[in-house]
Amino acid sequence: MDLNLNHKSVLLVGASKGIGKAIALGFAAEQCKIVAIARTEDLLRQLQEEALAAGAESFHYVVADLMGCDTKELAQSLLDTYGTFDIVVHNVGGSLVSRNHLGGAEEWNEALKFNAIASIDMNSRLIPPMVERGSGRVIHISSISALMLRGNPLYASAKAFLNAYVTTVGRQLAPSGVLLTSVMPGAVSFEGSYWDKFVKEGHPRVDDFLRHHQAINRFGSPEEIANVVLFMASDKSSFMPATNIPVDGANM
Repeated sequence: MDLNLNHKSVLLVGASKGIGKAIALGFAAEQCKIVAIARTEDLLRQLQEEALAAGAESFHYVVADLMGCDTKELAQSLLDTYGTFDIVVHNVGGSLVSRNHLGGAEEWNEALKFNAIASIDMNSRLIPPMVERGSGRVIHISSISALMLRGNPLYASAKAFLNAYVTTVGRQLAPSGVLLTSVMPGAVSFEGSYWDKFVKEGHPRVDDFLRHHQAINRFGSPEEIANVVLFMASDKSSFMPATNIPVDGANM
């Protein structure tokens, strides 16, 4: 299947490793023009080399921490420098440090900002030019935790909030030709990931999880998530606005 993504301009937020890196290399293989954002310049520089070798038409990067900058201003500076993007992928989020489900507003607000609000704030600048042009793809990396509602309550709740945003705002945007969607990964393992550490430690939780919660009895790979993201970024996804797509190995 030809995704017809060559020459498309892509903004990838959270790109330096794991799922984000796999997405970047996927777009590179499609000969896209990529702008990547992450916190670690060494990893971005390495990714730049790999992406150009993989076929990217161009690859630029910006070092930024969304939790410590003005995200509207960041988005506007990207538009001023690179123009309107064809595709935006937000691969941002995580459980941070707190797992205190009885924490106060500060902890909940931090989880919401990291997993949803920072990206939504950027969208407030990135999406209007897409609407004016009449086309665009905005894809958020959510989590199957938003549906299963287990694990860290702050993380699961924040991703459920993100999914509601995608559904409700995505419906409003659909007539404009801009598709707002999310991809919800399940248990994915890669170097340095949560599950990778448990596997290397021989933790009994790994076998228990795979046998009782993972129908295909294995973890997913970043590339398996990237494949779905690339499809959603293409014109082939035209009948799928406002959709939250599970990619989870039949997680139970």
